[in-house]
Amino acid sequence: MNIALWIVQALLALALLASGTPKTFGGKAKLMQDPKMTWAQDFPDSTVRFIGLAEIAAALGLIAAPLLGVWMWSVVAAAAGVMALMAGAAVVHLRRKENQAIAVNIVFILLAAFVVYGRIVEPLHA
Repeated sequence: MNIALWIVQALLALALLASGTPKTFGGKAKLMQDPKMTWAQDFPDSTVRFIGLAEIAAALGLIAAPLLGVWMWSVVAAAAGVMALMAGAAVVHLRRKENQAIAVNIVFILLAAFVVYGRIVEPLHA
């Protein structure tokens, strides 16, 4: 189970870094050139940057802290944060009738829920 958790954490972290970096550093105008990112037009620059920073922070919490052996609780906090971010994203996509994006959000929520479960519940049964 631990190997599966690490794989899911790594995949989530890579996806979050890939998604959060352009939101944080690329600027809203550049971001909106991507047809999958038109939702950004509904938000101020500061909100888009905040979302990007939250995604990068979650990625670091999923991988960096456990690798360094510090703040082990950060994995659960980061995964819970991913669930909250993706729930918010799903609401935005629902309002914009972007159904394919909602499916992606649901996959992220399920993967993050697996990490929360695996890092909290499974160790209690060991």
